[in-house]
Amino acid sequence: MTRSTRLTAASLAGLIVLTACDRSSTPTPEQAAATAATAGATAHTFNAAINAADFGEMVKQLASDEFEGRGPGSPGEEKSVEYIKAQFERLGLKPGNNGSYFQTVPMVQTTADETTVLKLDVKGQPRELKFGSDMVIGTRTGKPEVKIDASDLVFVGYGVNAPEQKWNDYAGVDVKGKTVMMFVNDPGFHSQDEKLFEGKRMTYYGRWTYKFEEAARQGAAAALIIHDNEGASYGWDVVKNSWSGAQFDLPAKDDPDPRLPVQGWISGDTARRLMSDLGQDLDKLYQAANKPGFKAIPLQAKLSVDLKSQISEKSSRNVVALLPGAKRPDEAIVYMAHWDHLGNHAHEADEHGASSASAADDVIYNGAIDNATGVAGILEIAEAFSKQTPPPDRSLLFLAVTLEESGLLGSKYYVAHPAVPLDKTVAVINLDAMPVIGKARDMTVVGYGSSQLEDILKRVADGQGRVLHPEATPQDGFYFRSDHFNFAKAGVPALYAKGGDDLIEGGTAAGRLAQVDYRDNRYHKPADEYDAGWKMDGVVQDLEALYSVGRDLAGSEKWPTWYEGNAFRSAQQRLRPTDQ
Repeated sequence: MTRSTRLTAASLAGLIVLTACDRSSTPTPEQAAATAATAGATAHTFNAAINAADFGEMVKQLASDEFEGRGPGSPGEEKSVEYIKAQFERLGLKPGNNGSYFQTVPMVQTTADETTVLKLDVKGQPRELKFGSDMVIGTRTGKPEVKIDASDLVFVGYGVNAPEQKWNDYAGVDVKGKTVMMFVNDPGFHSQDEKLFEGKRMTYYGRWTYKFEEAARQGAAAALIIHDNEGASYGWDVVKNSWSGAQFDLPAKDDPDPRLPVQGWISGDTARRLMSDLGQDLDKLYQAANKPGFKAIPLQAKLSVDLKSQISEKSSRNVVALLPGAKRPDEAIVYMAHWDHLGNHAHEADEHGASSASAADDVIYNGAIDNATGVAGILEIAEAFSKQTPPPDRSLLFLAVTLEESGLLGSKYYVAHPAVPLDKTVAVINLDAMPVIGKARDMTVVGYGSSQLEDILKRVADGQGRVLHPEATPQDGFYFRSDHFNFAKAGVPALYAKGGDDLIEGGTAAGRLAQVDYRDNRYHKPADEYDAGWKMDGVVQDLEALYSVGRDLAGSEKWPTWYEGNAFRSAQQRLRPTDQ
């Protein structure tokens, strides 16, 4: 992999010092100051206006090999957060978290032994599922060893209990101590039944996070989601890359959501073979699970596993900066992006415990699109606000969060411990995986039809000669897969928008082809690297639009609300009852 960064010798020296540090140790104030001074040092001269050169420079830095894939708790984290802090300091922004640029996020790092096998008794016959090829599992208990012995398997359809939809896949079955297997996505997805749930649009019930939480509430000992590319919106390699290696959680005391002893995924091919051995047809199970009144099916199989994991308590950091408002500084608009990615996989083990990487392998998951683009985006917007005349009336909070790839944990922690009270947070604008494929005639609003923030964005887009569209694949559930979701659950109006797919050059066909190419060839893969050939005029236009939304809010007394009927409106009514 080429090393495209342009760090100075002084900067490299500072970063080399950091790589020798144990992450659990805290730098001295002198070390931190020296690092902040060098981490952002480049030969680049920044411009006050939002522009492609500045944006590209920051993406290139954040996605360089030197930042090692920005893994939480790694030397790459130190380089990443210090670089972001240095950029905030360059812009003259103030520390945003009680006098600090950092918010410490406690975390438990769990690395499952990849030699683990799932042992099955299938109608009296032994079967073994191998880690990586057949399944990927882990534990959120924080325990170095979890044993499950002869746990009965139960197929529970989509694993959904939704009273308002009059749907309960757990009705009439007791799964306490048992292992549940389920499909990904919502009931109705695989049958294309528009009458179930929200049709093509994924609801939170379709997300793997919900399914594991519900299985834990039901008392299951383990849960396995049956993977399929269409239902998950990505291939098995993404599951394997994302769930192998170190996994992160908030400590149980900081996260009240229920937890399973063992949870994970089973490949579609493996599930098909297993069901066939049990006298079941996977295709017929898809049909049955997509019909109202589905009843869980006990399977003639038992699961046993001895899962050993390396456990360590560490911490990661959100980076928080504030531009105080000139007239109403206690009210703030939040711009956010997650800085973390999947890190360096050089030390992954194969099924025999040996290193699975050769010298020629690319083992750094650089995360250029996901999400160096978002971080560079909020930095560009921060620069525009810092040079704005007159200055904004309300405050602007710029938040680079950690542990998004581990289940939106950094933003979850921030929402529980906000630097600006949530009832004083006007709105949150989230930047994640910004497209760099050229100008488009449209903007994509993920979760389109949610809040009055879209009314502001529409006026801005009209001025750019663009239109707003919902995401092309609402079944992929992107609204629940990025950090704004934690703010939305708390009631804060959230906007997640980016460039659309109707490109000036090539139209919708070219735009969607580019999106599919990224999903299939770079998403959560080492190939997600910075490319000097990107067409960045489109992302500049997107950043200008999102800056304009914040500028409108920061210069007014508006308190946008969720639209009538939106699931998050009631949370906002509790948060700010006077706005409704």
